[in-house]
Amino acid sequence: MNLALFIPELALVATAVIVILLDLLTEQKRLLAQVSISGLVVAGGVTVAMWGHNFPTIFNNMLAVDNFALFFKMLFLGVAFLVILSSVDYVIKFARFQGEYYALVLLATLGMMLMAATTNLIAIYIAIELTSISLYALVGFLKDAKSTEASLKYLLLGAVASAVLLYGMALIFGFTGKTNLHDIAQSIQALSPPTLFASPALILGIVLLVAGFGFKIAAVPFQMWVPDVYEGAPTPITAYLSVASKAAGFAIILRVFFSAFGQPDWLSQNWGLIFAGLAVISMTLGNIMAIPQSNIKRLLGYSSIAQAGYLMVGLAALGVSPVGDILGQSGVLFFLASYVFTNMGAFIAVIAISGKLNSDLIDDYAGMGKRAPLLALALTLCLISLIGMPPAAGFMAKFYIFSAAVQHDLLWLVVIAVLNSVISAYYYLRVVKVMWLGQAASQEKVPSSAALRLALVLSCLGVLLLGIIPGYMMRLAELAARIFIP
Repeated sequence: MNLALFIPELALVATAVIVILLDLLTEQKRLLAQVSISGLVVAGGVTVAMWGHNFPTIFNNMLAVDNFALFFKMLFLGVAFLVILSSVDYVIKFARFQGEYYALVLLATLGMMLMAATTNLIAIYIAIELTSISLYALVGFLKDAKSTEASLKYLLLGAVASAVLLYGMALIFGFTGKTNLHDIAQSIQALSPPTLFASPALILGIVLLVAGFGFKIAAVPFQMWVPDVYEGAPTPITAYLSVASKAAGFAIILRVFFSAFGQPDWLSQNWGLIFAGLAVISMTLGNIMAIPQSNIKRLLGYSSIAQAGYLMVGLAALGVSPVGDILGQSGVLFFLASYVFTNMGAFIAVIAISGKLNSDLIDDYAGMGKRAPLLALALTLCLISLIGMPPAAGFMAKFYIFSAAVQHDLLWLVVIAVLNSVISAYYYLRVVKVMWLGQAASQEKVPSSAALRLALVLSCLGVLLLGIIPGYMMRLAELAARIFIP
């Protein structure tokens, strides 16, 4: 029974092994992408078939097979699908290592799927390390100076973050004597507030967990790796980092903090206020630092920091909300789904445009509205969604999260978030202005492969559908979030 419920993960492992072996046996390297996509489709199909069933936990209560885990598994498989589609032409830059590239993308996806499902501190750490090690290698795949520097910086800072996270887990285990999240929750709830306050181990452990997870979601002050890593990494991997890694970080934060630290109320309210403070500084610093950027990947890197701030508005609302409230949880999940389509669409357009220009400078995008009107239109749509303007998905995503925050007396936080959204409009619309009103240096068209165009169409379709008819995705998010309601 355990293995039957583990088929999506086993499918990814088998596909990664097949891709590596096939790379040794064939000269038709495009076959590697096709096999990788086939494995993702198989895993996705099985995951969809599991939706809605009340499966038990597996592997001695270490992995959950609930709707929350399945929601994120589908999200990660979708991101990996788009990343591989958009990489079909890009991988010529490291033609000798295509098999390793696709296999590492699959293994990183496997790690993220495990992150969303783990209910045990030990399994959480293993899943994070599986994901991180794969990403460290992928960031350095270009093997040039910037890529190597990015990979080294990501590795060193990631190691520090992992050590901080592990120390926090050790403190929590030392305080409760448990590693299972539900057992930890029962141990905490059995103690009186004076007992909890008498020992700082639990509070320090929670603070260290926030720091460790903050690195994964690129929240200030744990964001120092983002600009250089985003600029130096292969652009499809930058896209993968910006959406999948962030979504995995929020998935694990939601499960850990709600399953283990959701009660008593004073505890959840305090970690909710911690996330509120991090949200303010992440939104503000991310948006301010994005304004002077001249490189599109660095701009989107600082944008990613700001978006983490908006998402943490949702986490803050969850912390201070009463048990049983569903709007905040489902709003965060909806925001993550819309952010996946939006940022993937933006980076896929950047892959096509920068690949032709051989430059990531924003000024070189001048006149792109005439040279590649469809690419420019797609990038414009995604940038509008990042601002939070209708009819794009970003508008509905911010609406749900801000509504939850207002309902739980966090109006001051929403006001700051709205002001930051106004600030962000400046640097997003600057890119739009350059593309549509700038003077093109050349009239040469910008070609793109069928696979990349398909990935871009799917992303933009998701941005529009979630913005115009968000109800279906919101219902899925609500079903996924119900695991947090006692």
